[in-house]
Amino acid sequence: MNDSERRKVLGEFLRNRRANLCPGDAGFPPTNPRRKPGLRREEVAQIANVGVSWYTWLEQGRDIHPSVQVLESLSRALRLTPDERRHLYLLSGQSLPPQVNQIEEKTGSLLQQAVNELGSAPAIVIGRRWDYLVWNKAANDIFAISQPDRINPSYELNLLWQFFANPVLKGRFRAWEQVASGVVAEFRTAKARYLEDSSFDGLIEDLKAVNADFGRLWLQHHARSVLDGYIALEHPVLGILEFEHTTLQVPSDPDIRMMMFLPLQETRNNLVHYFERNQ
Repeated sequence: MNDSERRKVLGEFLRNRRANLCPGDAGFPPTNPRRKPGLRREEVAQIANVGVSWYTWLEQGRDIHPSVQVLESLSRALRLTPDERRHLYLLSGQSLPPQVNQIEEKTGSLLQQAVNELGSAPAIVIGRRWDYLVWNKAANDIFAISQPDRINPSYELNLLWQFFANPVLKGRFRAWEQVASGVVAEFRTAKARYLEDSSFDGLIEDLKAVNADFGRLWLQHHARSVLDGYIALEHPVLGILEFEHTTLQVPSDPDIRMMMFLPLQETRNNLVHYFERNQ
């Protein structure tokens, strides 16, 4: 979809949502039956605190670029659901928005089943702050997820904390410095969506206090959005393990992602035999 088509679809989406709202739902007094159902453009503009002409141009597919603040105002004015709100952001050319409220993150049984079905391929589901939500036995054994954290138990199930504060995990990465640089850069990109969430700041400051490497890498201000690619680890029992890593975003909740570590052939054989012996 090119920009012109995207703006056209955006206009159609806004008109559709406007037509499905009753004036009474938006706080306007009852009126005589209207020629067209739903709210008028000037009413949406009034609620969203934007200009009528500007909003009209947006519905007409003009080449204008609404800010995040305006999109939030329109989301509230049109009473969009979370899925509709994300759709509005995408059609407007903006990054996906964070959760409005920091609600408890849930994954559901289907995602748990998908992770378990990967068997000897390590898989982890993480939330917005990179807290572990779901993982399989392979991930537990290879990335030492269940190792107790005596420094700060509240971060025991956080990927970033484990990566820098868990010496068992750190010792398994063969190119730890290179991977660490990418991990910090990607987390900085993720954090940019949650500037008002103080729990990110607390995690970052606590990591700076316990790990000088993290503090050094954080000050480099590198940023990127993906960490896919080859990684190698050295397991105390299995020896060298090689994986291709990829991350998938959950369509129904873009704050939740599934990380999969797909073993290369020799590693796959070793893992299959290892888990068969340790069932």
